[in-house]
Order: sequence, then C-alpha cells, then structure tokens
Amino acid sequence: MEINKNLDGSKLTVALSGRLDTTTAPVFEKELKESLNGVNDLTLDFSGLEYISSAGLRVLLSAQKLLNASKGTMKITGANEIVKEIFEVTGFSDILTIE
Repeated sequence: MEINKNLDGSKLTVALSGRLDTTTAPVFEKELKESLNGVNDLTLDFSGLEYISSAGLRVLLSAQKLLNASKGTMKITGANEIVKEIFEVTGFSDILTIE
C-alpha cells in the first residue's frame, strides 16, 4: 500500500493505492492519526485502492468518529466497484460520505 498526503490549511487529502488489509491497516491508522491534528476536512482518495478488509473499515470508522467529535467532515472519493460493494454489504455506505 502507498499513502500520499496533501495538507492545505485545515484540509487534508490522503490518496491510497494498493490494498488496505490486516497487514497495512495499522500503518494507515498511524499515518492518519499523526496527520489529523488541526484538520477539519478529510478527503480519502481511493481511486488507487484495490481492496479494503474489515481492518481497513475499522480505521475508517475510527477516523470518522474523530472528525465527528471535532465537528469535522470526512469523505471518500474514487472508490472502485469492489470497494463500493464492500461499503454497501457492511452498511458503511450509510455512515460514511462516499462520492
């Protein structure tokens, strides 16, 4: 998995490529938590993401809770059909903003 971050004031865009699974989720979680200080607008660009597992979903839920607590927003863009289907099946499409 590759992580690219772009911080513009209080807006953070994180682009992921590869697989977000049990092996890579802890790395992504650490990177995300270290980057969220002062951020109130998070965009996750999943156009390069091939797959997401339950471990990856847990990281997304954790990030959404952190942003909700600080009155921030989080959205996911560019997800492929496989990732979108995983969001639908797990019900995450109801709690996350997916564009």
